[in-house]
Amino acid sequence: MSSAPYAPPPFDGSVPPPPPGPGVHPPFPAPPVEGKGRRIGLGFGIGGGVLLLVCGGGAAALFGVFSAADDALNEQATVVVSRYVDAVQKRDFDKAYRQLCQDTKDDVSQSEYTAELSASEPIQSYQIGDFNALTWNVPVRVTYTDGDVGDLRARIQQNTSTGAFEVCELGE
Repeated sequence: MSSAPYAPPPFDGSVPPPPPGPGVHPPFPAPPVEGKGRRIGLGFGIGGGVLLLVCGGGAAALFGVFSAADDALNEQATVVVSRYVDAVQKRDFDKAYRQLCQDTKDDVSQSEYTAELSASEPIQSYQIGDFNALTWNVPVRVTYTDGDVGDLRARIQQNTSTGAFEVCELGE
């Protein structure tokens, strides 16, 4: 090894060319796009179809839940009103009074209630309509023993401790 310090090579006045850049220059200005639009369209189509299935399935399930709940409420209200009107039709006023909601029992004593219903026209037959969840009423068409027909409404409410429906009033 030599003990002489490092010296750069002699300068001849020419500049070396710049080193080549990263990567290889393509032989054409833009890469080919063959099939790229079709793949994107297919991807969006499949994604949209899956989204439609999920949202449609959710909407159908929601409709089913609300429909089942409406049917259950209607059935429960019909049973409660039928029991009440049966008791009134059979002139069993004690049983009818026991089926009333607490608000009505607080307002009307059993003796007042019995006196009022005893003076009313007896019911020969009745038909119960569908429960209206907005007004909490159930339409009842009654035929009295004298042949007259009346369209009544049974106003119901839900007992807060038991959750059961109770009739509060049967009137026009």
